[in-house]
Amino acid sequence: MVFTLDLRPTLELTDEQFEQICHANRDLKFERTAKGELVIVALTGGETGRRNIKLSARLENWSDQAKLGVAFDSSTGFKLPNGAIRSPDAAWIKQNRWEALTPAERKRIVPLCPDFLVELRSTSDEFDHLQAKMREYLANGLQLGWLLDPETQVVEVYCPDQAVAVLQQPTSLSGDPLLPGFVLDLTGILMD
Repeated sequence: MVFTLDLRPTLELTDEQFEQICHANRDLKFERTAKGELVIVALTGGETGRRNIKLSARLENWSDQAKLGVAFDSSTGFKLPNGAIRSPDAAWIKQNRWEALTPAERKRIVPLCPDFLVELRSTSDEFDHLQAKMREYLANGLQLGWLLDPETQVVEVYCPDQAVAVLQQPTSLSGDPLLPGFVLDLTGILMD
């Protein structure tokens, strides 16, 4: 379940204020929309947490070996060019983009849209809300995105200037050519 609070016109939530709210409420997960609304994201249950750790571990293992970029888990915030602050379930940025950031920028909410990301639907997520987030990522520079729905065992693949590809019960996904050699085994993530 997601709760969105429209703080305007009473408060325009700055990046610094947003970060302070996140640090003061570590048991909650927040995002901010491009309109400045504060989004409170429900914590996931055990099954989704299990799936997500497998997803993040598999991406990190490939990233660590390939040395082409940097992988991030679901607790990382990304400030998109439209001003939204989002936190995908797993993300990856090309090495040259990461290295172009200052040390201070690397310690805070990352001021970039990921090159690649995955959203894993939990039982509390509305699918159309996740689809809207995927379109927002694309509009802000995403090169490849996967939306995984374990309930229906469907994957939607998002790429710039292409129609969304819908895959029924895939057993793996290839990140080529953006993530050369990365093949995500969906065992334990999309299906048991």
